[in-house]
Order: sequence, then structure tokens, then C-alpha cells
Amino acid sequence: MAEISFDDFMKVDIRTGKIVDAQPYPEARKPAIKLWVDFGGDLGIKKSSAQITKHYTPDELIGKQVIAVVNFPPRQIGKFMSEILVLGVPDEDGEVVLLAPDKEVPIGGRMF
Repeated sequence: MAEISFDDFMKVDIRTGKIVDAQPYPEARKPAIKLWVDFGGDLGIKKSSAQITKHYTPDELIGKQVIAVVNFPPRQIGKFMSEILVLGVPDEDGEVVLLAPDKEVPIGGRMF
């Protein structure tokens, strides 16, 4: 594993947001859900496409806090422009489980 410096780590802007809308994305090559995540302040609402259909439905995601990288360049996912990377880890079957704070925190808070 390659080591990085603390300065390298600080270049990655990871923040807490709240999902304000979630819609099925049937046009995606792999099952996915379109997310709109509110980070408040200057960041506002950002979009993402996430392959999280094994553990989540769009309705249950609304209001959920998540952790996301907010300073990657936007990426076209089919006909949808993804602006952030919502973070997760694989379960025992390789399906994504979202990362989230274990207590409610203000949106827009930067991870450190």
C-alpha cells in the first residue's frame, strides 16, 4: 500500500450531507439510485448516482445523512451528471453499505 502525506489527505474534501431526493435510475447499466444531497452553505445540493439498490430504496434514503467526496470533477453516468461521490463499504456479498455519522451532525461539516 502506498503511503500519502497528511497534506495529500487534506486535498480530499469529504463532507456530511443529507439526502433530500432519491429516484430510481432504471436507465443505468447496473441498478442504481439517483441522489440529491444537500450540503448547505455554498455547496448547496449536489447530485450523485449510487449502486445501492441491494440495501436501500429511494423512499427510505430521503432524510438520511451520508458522507461524500465533494471535490472530484463531475462525471457523466449515462444521461445523469454525478457531481459527488457518496461513500460506502462492501458487505460480505460486495454490496454497498453507505457511510454515515452515528449521530446527527450539521450538514456541510468537513471530515477531519
